[in-house]
Amino acid sequence: MPHAPPPSTLLPPFAQLELTWTHAPGFQDWLPTAVKNRELWGGLYARTRLPGWALEAVREVRSPVHLLALSADWCGDAVNSLPWVARLAEASPMLELRMLERDDHPALMAAHLTGGSARSIPVVMAFDTSWRELGWWGPRPAALQAWVLGEAPGEGKSYSPDERYARVRRWYARDRGVSILREILITAGVPTSRIPAAAFQVTALPGAGVGDEAVARASSDPGAPAAP
Repeated sequence: MPHAPPPSTLLPPFAQLELTWTHAPGFQDWLPTAVKNRELWGGLYARTRLPGWALEAVREVRSPVHLLALSADWCGDAVNSLPWVARLAEASPMLELRMLERDDHPALMAAHLTGGSARSIPVVMAFDTSWRELGWWGPRPAALQAWVLGEAPGEGKSYSPDERYARVRRWYARDRGVSILREILITAGVPTSRIPAAAFQVTALPGAGVGDEAVARASSDPGAPAAP
């Protein structure tokens, strides 16, 4: 979900941010270093294809934006999210994604805590060329995050951890990256008025509906990954 940028006093100095960026690998360079979930990372990235509306909307990024991701290879939400972010960045000369290991960058993690306390990942930070943070995204699309934290019957905390995660994975597969792409575009500064209506179609939440079926929607994305 998109978040407002943290106070600049919580961030490392601009020069340090630039140095961190300079030494961080891009997604394709990072991918072979994954140990846990190696095949899943590679398979999802290989099968991820941007829908037409995202290719149209990413043209609205008119100035360079650095996307810096805090992640880890073991993180299921990261493996289901960051391949979409990588493909979006590849589609625009104005976007570039680089990867950081969460535990190697405690100061950046401390400035981007979920709910002010949780070191949840992935986190995708958006910076302009002066290293002013535009905002950040994580650790899940907003609707899914609300479901995961919900305690009512049919919401995330009403299920065992294994069942909850299985439902989350199925939701990611059905959503086909729509929510992630929309929210990353907003984080990168694209006005919602410039994002096509197709980006706002809704996928049923993991505990909703008979058989957990997605809300019907036409998809022009036959290469979207199936549930891992």
